[in-house]
Amino acid sequence: MFRFLSWLRRRSNPGAQATPPSQQVTVQLADGQLARGRVVEQRLDGDGADGPYHPTIVMVGQPAGPGPQYPRRRWHRFIPRWAKWTIVIVIVLLFFRRIAAWAVLAALSAALHLFGVNVDLPHISFGWPWSSATTTNTLVGPIVLQKIEGIDKPALGTENFNFVFTRKVTKNLGFLPCWYSASFYAVGRASATVDLNPGSAWWKPSTRHYQLRVLTKPTGSIPGKLAITMALPLPQLPQSVHDVSVDNTLSSPISVNHSWTYPGLACGALIQPQFAQSVLYAQAQTEAYRQATTLPSVTKPLIVAAEKEATTIIRDNFIAPTVGALNYRVTTFSIRWLPPAG
Repeated sequence: MFRFLSWLRRRSNPGAQATPPSQQVTVQLADGQLARGRVVEQRLDGDGADGPYHPTIVMVGQPAGPGPQYPRRRWHRFIPRWAKWTIVIVIVLLFFRRIAAWAVLAALSAALHLFGVNVDLPHISFGWPWSSATTTNTLVGPIVLQKIEGIDKPALGTENFNFVFTRKVTKNLGFLPCWYSASFYAVGRASATVDLNPGSAWWKPSTRHYQLRVLTKPTGSIPGKLAITMALPLPQLPQSVHDVSVDNTLSSPISVNHSWTYPGLACGALIQPQFAQSVLYAQAQTEAYRQATTLPSVTKPLIVAAEKEATTIIRDNFIAPTVGALNYRVTTFSIRWLPPAG
């Protein structure tokens, strides 16, 4: 009966509806945390209408909000700063490993050349990580530069040629003519030099001294086909008498002539017909140099042999292995021979 009367009083008292049931409220708990709840009943303290309310609250959420504050420890605080920078550098180098390898090889090559050390280093082209590694037709002429260090101008196209030279001595005795001559058969040997490393200016793209055309691209195990045309300075004939040689073992006298007064006592005592080997060799070498630089029957075969040998060496020893590593095969290769620059 008492509860029923209290219920009627609350219904007739408008102040009791100030906070409607099922209102969502936030309650601070004893430990300082906040929690959400729903008011299901409110009761007055005593019989006075102005007394404080005592709501009945049902919790509808987990405690949240400020509670005991503890400092959060992050795992990376335990890593030293130098270790963090090392990890960052390693990640960057792994991502840009192609550029890093190119830079290291470039610096190493420059340092070795500075100290005069010739080492065949691997070739790595510059490229960004996001760029695809495709074969283009811009393979440059320095393929030769990278492979032929120290033999920029090899002597190629060695040719043997025979000739006859004459050694004559004249020493007149008064009115008596005294002379003696001997003709010798000799074999000379000469080579032309080919400038395989004309310099970086020779290989500029604008000169078109190196052209590569991709005829077919690689398909599975079938290599692609390339056509390459190069231009090199014309082979040079021997530049000095020391660039030719004479085979003394094949040299021998073939005829002897002398004046009618020889070998009389007068002329015979004056002229010594025996010629020293050093004198004969020097004269034979001079004659061999003259023929190797002026006689067409010697110079033309010399140039042709040098061009043929240079073409074979460049194609088989330098070009073919380089493009073969990229799964290509050279089907057409030729060299244009041009006058030396400057």
